[in-house]
Amino acid sequence: MRKLLVLALISLWLTGCATQPKQDMSAFRAAAPRSILVVPVVNKSLDVDAPNYVLATLPIPIAEKGYYVFPVNTTKVVLEQEGLYEPEQIRQYPPQDLAKLFGADAVLYVTINRWDAQYALITTVVTVDFDYRMVFKDGTEIWMAHQHMQYSPQNNSTGSPIADLIVMAVNAAVTRAAPNYIPLTKQANQMTFMYGPSALPNGPYRDAGKTN
Repeated sequence: MRKLLVLALISLWLTGCATQPKQDMSAFRAAAPRSILVVPVVNKSLDVDAPNYVLATLPIPIAEKGYYVFPVNTTKVVLEQEGLYEPEQIRQYPPQDLAKLFGADAVLYVTINRWDAQYALITTVVTVDFDYRMVFKDGTEIWMAHQHMQYSPQNNSTGSPIADLIVMAVNAAVTRAAPNYIPLTKQANQMTFMYGPSALPNGPYRDAGKTN
């Protein structure tokens, strides 16, 4: 099942991002971070819940690549205790001080550019668009990425054109009323950190706990 997911993600990346060159990872490799602090997400969309969904899905692919990720809920609490409540406010805070506060090697900033579902006739297209930026504890930028993904519900043919149109319209309406962003967000983060042209090199904990 995992192999099928990987193949599906690679296929999706090849479809939408085939022209993207592989990122130069020399700055990241030179910094060689072991631990990464993910700070609250800047949200430019109209969905107030979007940052929570994104934060919930970010640690997994980063940890799977072999890096320690500070718990995002604990991070939020500690930042609030320091008087840092708003993501934009945190962006203005020196990354050197953020890293020192937690003992982190690097700080990851994420911006949600789009998080919406657009309805057009008999289809609804769900879109997520993120910017990622990682800064080392000395303030040097060591990695950045952009990810844009879309999803529309698949409709199986019933053999009747009229019935097919009805099914498509119903699926589109359901998706528009309650779009499920989580699978698309997970795919975007996995493609960014694990499989795409900006994928992180394997970290120091990649094989931790594995036995031959």
